[in-house]
Amino acid sequence: MAAAGAVTTVAASYVPRTRDSFLHLLSKAVTLSHLTELHAQLLHNGFQSDIATTTKLTHRLFDFSAVHHARSLFFSFPEPDRFLCNVLVKGLASNESPRSAIAAFKRLRERKSIDLGPDNFTYAFVIPAAASVGDVKVGISLHGQVIVGGFCSDLFIGSALIDLYFKLGRDDMARKVFDEMPERDAVLCNTMVSGLGRSSRFEDSIGIFRRMVSGDEMQMSNVSPNPVTITSILSACAQLGALSLGQWVHGLIKSNKFDSNIYVSTALIDMYAKCGSIVEARRLFESIPNKNDVTWNAMISGYGLHGHGQEALKLFHEMVSSGTPLTRITFLSILHACSHSGLVKEGEQIFKSMKRDHGFEPISEHNACMVDILGRAGKLKEALDFIEGIPGDPGTPIWSTLLGACMVHKDTNVARMASEKLFESDPGNMGYYVLMSNIYSSDKNYPGAAFVRQVAKKRNLSKTPGCTLIEIHQKPHVFKAGDWSHPLSRAIYAELERLNGKMKEAGYQAETMTSLHDVEEEEKELMVNVHSEKLAIAFGLLSTEPGTEIRIFKNLRICLDCHTASKYISRVTQRVIVARDANRFHRFEDGVCSCGDYW
Repeated sequence: MAAAGAVTTVAASYVPRTRDSFLHLLSKAVTLSHLTELHAQLLHNGFQSDIATTTKLTHRLFDFSAVHHARSLFFSFPEPDRFLCNVLVKGLASNESPRSAIAAFKRLRERKSIDLGPDNFTYAFVIPAAASVGDVKVGISLHGQVIVGGFCSDLFIGSALIDLYFKLGRDDMARKVFDEMPERDAVLCNTMVSGLGRSSRFEDSIGIFRRMVSGDEMQMSNVSPNPVTITSILSACAQLGALSLGQWVHGLIKSNKFDSNIYVSTALIDMYAKCGSIVEARRLFESIPNKNDVTWNAMISGYGLHGHGQEALKLFHEMVSSGTPLTRITFLSILHACSHSGLVKEGEQIFKSMKRDHGFEPISEHNACMVDILGRAGKLKEALDFIEGIPGDPGTPIWSTLLGACMVHKDTNVARMASEKLFESDPGNMGYYVLMSNIYSSDKNYPGAAFVRQVAKKRNLSKTPGCTLIEIHQKPHVFKAGDWSHPLSRAIYAELERLNGKMKEAGYQAETMTSLHDVEEEEKELMVNVHSEKLAIAFGLLSTEPGTEIRIFKNLRICLDCHTASKYISRVTQRVIVARDANRFHRFEDGVCSCGDYW
């Protein structure tokens, strides 16, 4: 307020007479009303046709989000130059008016009074606008104009085009733009690394990052990772479960002194938690002096992923006491932790306090968490009552959560109701058909299971292939069910056969209830014996020293048989097996899983 008063006083006591004095006061203005006053003085003193003052005023009006005023000023100017045009396009794009920015760009290209065409700055401003609205035609047209205009080597335009193509779902074109750039800088590489990460192409993202760090290529020789790159690559490590790579990145963080950056430190916590090192994640958390809400959320979420519900609750209450502002993500993280640990009462209390004490209206994700908390605990009637109390359409995430609970508790009636809602709202999702078929099979309703699979087949739906990753000596190895592509396949299958013998001696029986019902029981057993989790574990046993912990990462939910088998393998081999699936972590030790068979 003091600053605004000071400027107003100056304006009242001093009427600018020269262009330079106007430009000075325009740059110092701190309120929209002061800008309006200066505009009136500008008109009174005959500067309305001066390009420099009009450009500066237009720019400052956009700073105060006075979009209509800025547009009117621009289009009232008789002879705008290219710089003023760029100010208009940039201002519209950055004030959440990307469609207006594109429309203005098209109008400006058509105006014959502007004899200078768009320059590299114009395209650097309008391409992100096309990305924001997801306009494929405009995006491709702009790329063509860039090529014709000879701006292909401009780094800002290159970054904008890469981001555009990723947002349009054209990863191939994003990669083509990147590969054809004669030079690369950190911004361009960051855009590529983060874009590949958003597209779940984590291995490609890591590949670009390694090239940045090595600097072997001439195009990459002057490129060094910065905190933005580091944060993106840690996210890729977290999603892949690539702990050794994450540890290597941690070393780079220390050597580049990025560890004081709160976003880098938070990404490290998330990476260690998602790669199974929850103790290291907590150590890092404690070392951060000024934690923000994202840091607290990452640690609470990590505890939830590992099934450490009580630790998550304790941390949540510490966060409340610390005065750190809670967010919707905070409540989502703690409710997930409650659902993975069977903390029904605690989850219900937190859900109620979210609105009552903290003023947050629950959104679909929070409601789905409550259904998960009740459903996992077998309280399916309470879960249904909760769903009926949700205003409006509960939505797909909530019904799919209920269907998952029905699988755990073998409730065919509720499952049928949930699946009907899902088949109607999201008919193209194969996962729901597989889940419903498995529920029927568990209930020995084989005609029902066959019917569901037949419907999926008629709709040409295909199941996401399950795969399991294991890192050995910093090298990732990926297995699929029945996979013979690995160079050590013969030894792996021999080890699996040896393990099966020992497991059966210890009392193991294959869980075949959800396997295809039209094959013999012996064949079902053979099918579950070659699941990707078991192949990865067998390879891990062959490739590591006795007593070494084995870590595997499954892209889908671990199946009942592999979960049972992993418990037996941990007992007969005296090895700790840590498995992360799509839901959570499982730590198998001496025949017991940390999830308490609650996943």
